Amino acid sequence: MPAKKANPPRAWQRMLSGRRLDLLNPSPLDIEIEDIAHGLARMSRWNGQTIGDWPFSVAQHSLLVESLLVDMKPEAPSAWRMAALLHDSPEYVIGDLISPFKAAVGLDYKAFELRLLSAIHIRFGLPAEQSATLAKAIKRADQAAAFVEATQLAGFERMEAKRLFGAPPATIDKYRLYPSPTDTVKQDFLKRFETINAALAVKTKLR
Repeated sequence: MPAKKANPPRAWQRMLSGRRLDLLNPSPLDIEIEDIAHGLARMSRWNGQTIGDWPFSVAQHSLLVESLLVDMKPEAPSAWRMAALLHDSPEYVIGDLISPFKAAVGLDYKAFELRLLSAIHIRFGLPAEQSATLAKAIKRADQAAAFVEATQLAGFERMEAKRLFGAPPATIDKYRLYPSPTDTVKQDFLKRFETINAALAVKTKLR
């Protein structure tokens, strides 16, 4: 009798929407913005090492990055704003690993993250891959967000944060960060998504 083959390990996750997302080959059809908002609102930045009554969530960080992108690039089209809002969206599945741990895990992790991000982009009408110009703009906004989070919430001195994340834009001091309750952040994220998505839909109709 041939040996019985073991069942392959489960490689999908069931979402609250009822979708089953294949982690190895994610389909845009199995991605829902409510699942993303729900997960990101419960995912803490800085491994939870921040001040406040609530964790500073990835959803709040994403809103901050999108706002900073607009500060730096007031002419940014809606597609850029959507990409900035969703730049960390794979973390609703894989979690928010701090940069040193990502470096330790290696390139396979990054490839997995990018594959999921591409599926998310396709789901919401964005190009699967970002242009180098857009990627650079989001990176700058992300680093500026890290600076203000580090100095206001995570105990970093400004000089240390500047050394790690670069000099922030002049507008950085207008931001005052206050970690918010999970459901508040989730709803804020969804509202911002709907606003940008509506602008994208209008642009599509005008083509």
